[in-house]
Amino acid sequence: MPHTVLLAEDDRAIRHALERALTLEGYQVMAVADGVEALAKAHRNRPDVLVLDVMMPGIDGLQVCRVLRAEGDRTPVLMLTALVETADRIAGLDAGADDYVVKPFDVEEVFARLRALLRRTSPVGAGSAPAAEMPKPLPERFIEAAGIRMDPQARRAWRGARELELTRTEFELLELLVRNTGIVLDHSTIYDRIWGYDFGPGSKNLAVYVGYLRRKLDEPDAPQLIHTVRGVGYVLRED
Repeated sequence: MPHTVLLAEDDRAIRHALERALTLEGYQVMAVADGVEALAKAHRNRPDVLVLDVMMPGIDGLQVCRVLRAEGDRTPVLMLTALVETADRIAGLDAGADDYVVKPFDVEEVFARLRALLRRTSPVGAGSAPAAEMPKPLPERFIEAAGIRMDPQARRAWRGARELELTRTEFELLELLVRNTGIVLDHSTIYDRIWGYDFGPGSKNLAVYVGYLRRKLDEPDAPQLIHTVRGVGYVLRED
């Protein structure tokens, strides 16, 4: 069965072009022009993934994402945005988005990000992701390092006694760092394990997510846990 994409984009030319490209790529596309239609479609026919333009009249893409997340809908969301400032990206992540593409975009990048999102949400044995790419769970239910405790099955995490409110991508990034505590993970490795695709040295995607995760982890008078190794990548350790 083809994956179903709900596309919400108010620019008719972009919407039609992307709908055509996604259809040719093998997706079943539901294309709408605004956030009201997007919510109605999502409630009637739950898609496998949503592609939402941030700037739409009335209910915009961020509001659509917030509503769905408040309802407990964890369908992956890819944002299309012309906004390139870090604060704008953080606003999208805050709303519950899983990834974003900056306009003007290459349609091949959209395809790559959709494949990565769908691989991460497909059940083991389903979809196109080979088994070797799926993270192998530890025998114990909980994993723990540097004062961080995680329950991968329940997708819950704590620093000390404080439970962390994490998005799907933040949880997977933290889990990767915890499982490899003390090991410097380079950018390419993290991109491959979390997104399934290396977006190259010019991408700021990873830096945005690390910064956002740090904001949720860090505490006054407590050591910083995620460290930047300049020119290489990131490492989790408690100094």
